[in-house]
Amino acid sequence: MNLRRDVFQAIADPTRRAILLLVASQAMTAGAIASNFDTARPTVSKHLQILTECELLAQEQNGREIYYHINANKMKEVDDFIEPFRKMWDDRFNKLEAIMKNYKSKK
Repeated sequence: MNLRRDVFQAIADPTRRAILLLVASQAMTAGAIASNFDTARPTVSKHLQILTECELLAQEQNGREIYYHINANKMKEVDDFIEPFRKMWDDRFNKLEAIMKNYKSKK
């Protein structure tokens, strides 16, 4: 059964988020990624498959090795979704800060 993967389902898992952080700075092989976890390599491979299916990771073959790297365009889609929430919370914290400064000055 081939399920359509959702980006947000993929990043909901802490192991997959950790994998994304690992490959954010440099492309890595599955073995190099798996060496950072205390789980079986097939488990990490399943996580890589999910991240690849939802296009958060891309694969690049170099000789016999397959390197995984971040798909920046897909990560931008996640950021674009989160941005309105970030602005909302920034506005709320700025209002709270203004209230607190006003409260301190009255003391």
